[in-house]
Amino acid sequence: MKLSRPVSWFLLAFGVWSWIIWITFVKNLVKDGSGLAFEDGEPTAYFWVHLLLAIVSFVLGTVVGAIGLRGVRALRRTS
Repeated sequence: MKLSRPVSWFLLAFGVWSWIIWITFVKNLVKDGSGLAFEDGEPTAYFWVHLLLAIVSFVLGTVVGAIGLRGVRALRRTS
């Protein structure tokens, strides 16, 4: 399958964007002072659920970004 140039760049940008957003989210989750993520210094269910969400998003963002990168590289080879 051959991806178009705009689709390849979109997928690559989505992968990078996903990493930027979720790294920021995890940093904020760890620093949470509202009592949602930690109660008496122990992680809560809120923390674990959101950490799992971030990990899944990292994996999906990496996969999508890698597909986009492969598409961009393939287009450069054929140009």
